[in-house]
Amino acid sequence: MVNFAASNPWRARQGENREMKKLTIAIAAASICGGVLAEEAEAPEGVDKDEASFVAGEFGLRMDSRYLTYGCIDGKDPILVPGAKLTFFDWAYAGVESIFDLTKGNGKRGGYGNRAGKYTTIDAMAGIAHEFKFDDGVALSVDMNYMYEYLRRHHSDMGDTQYLNLELGLTGYWVEPTLWIERDLMADEGTYVNLKLGHTFPLIDSDSEDEDADPLLAFCPSIAQGLGDKHRTRGYDLAGDHGGLMDTTIKGELTWAVCKNLKLSAYVAYSDYWFDSRLREGARDYNGAWGGGCDHSWNFFGGVAVSVSF
Repeated sequence: MVNFAASNPWRARQGENREMKKLTIAIAAASICGGVLAEEAEAPEGVDKDEASFVAGEFGLRMDSRYLTYGCIDGKDPILVPGAKLTFFDWAYAGVESIFDLTKGNGKRGGYGNRAGKYTTIDAMAGIAHEFKFDDGVALSVDMNYMYEYLRRHHSDMGDTQYLNLELGLTGYWVEPTLWIERDLMADEGTYVNLKLGHTFPLIDSDSEDEDADPLLAFCPSIAQGLGDKHRTRGYDLAGDHGGLMDTTIKGELTWAVCKNLKLSAYVAYSDYWFDSRLREGARDYNGAWGGGCDHSWNFFGGVAVSVSF
């Protein structure tokens, strides 16, 4: 999720936004209607109709200590991120997510940050996702989605944008990789790739008889590296003519499965631009301009979240 600052000229493309909003609304409406109709459909072959789950829902609420995008500060104060998602037949889904500032000012220049209690972005998304399980305990998760991001109109030259996202994850190994690819379709037409390596340590096992049940308490340390092409780094004011290795993030996350349908989590993380001196300098400049006068490229941050499924 990206919050595009108002100072960049490439963020001014709004001519086709209205039509794309209509298209996004139509996609979301079609997905919801499909979910309603699915309740009258037959269960997939081999699945008991009484046990088949045609529609599943999830609501999440997260608070982050800072508003960070690609390791850069888009707001030095906490944000609140509510979101909801409906999944149909364990494959297709539609969802929405928003970002709210919690404090006035938020360190931004030009009055852009004076939005306490107001939303910054609304993201509508539709996609397909599934986990493929294999006999040796390994599972491959695939998630592909389209997202339309609406930005609150703080300035006349701020425009919405769209993304195509692909995420692939492998579990069942000691080191579990996750690859995320993001393609911007409207603002900077850039591509961002992030590779994360992590491992989940069960601290307290679940007392459920279900072999696939999550641990009652688990800790997952991870390290992730971002990579952006020249369009993405230029669009985010980090460099004008080249892409490269962007944010490196070290993170530790604790997850408590309170019950089958309720999870709580908390994380702490450190992020910096380690490998490219030009991008590191660009991150310093960006943080100084938009992050409340911070004169460094690194950040310590954290957050808490709750997730409810039904």
